Amino acid sequence: MSKHHDHKGEEKSRFRTPWLDDSSEAPLVHQYAEKLTTFMDAMADGKIDKHELRDQEARVVALMKKIEPQLDPDLHEEVTHLLCELTAYNVMHTIHGILDAAPKTKFRG
Repeated sequence: MSKHHDHKGEEKSRFRTPWLDDSSEAPLVHQYAEKLTTFMDAMADGKIDKHELRDQEARVVALMKKIEPQLDPDLHEEVTHLLCELTAYNVMHTIHGILDAAPKTKFRG
């Protein structure tokens, strides 16, 4: 994995972190997120509080402010579309995981 996550002031790696698994073409974002120290610390107690959510938002905003000005208009639109699709995928992935983990028996009252 590249050195881009959770490291401030570190030299940029020339290695490109792949977005997709070579064999399945599945997005690798969830696996990378699970390796983020800030994510693991927030998830440690099994709940996300307002402070943790606010801190994550601040990290996202900082990255957006850093990256957005570097994008030409066409690439900006493509990345915007990617971020929207990725957000939808993450929400769907999370809901699927929650529902998949729910008990499979039906209440019979």
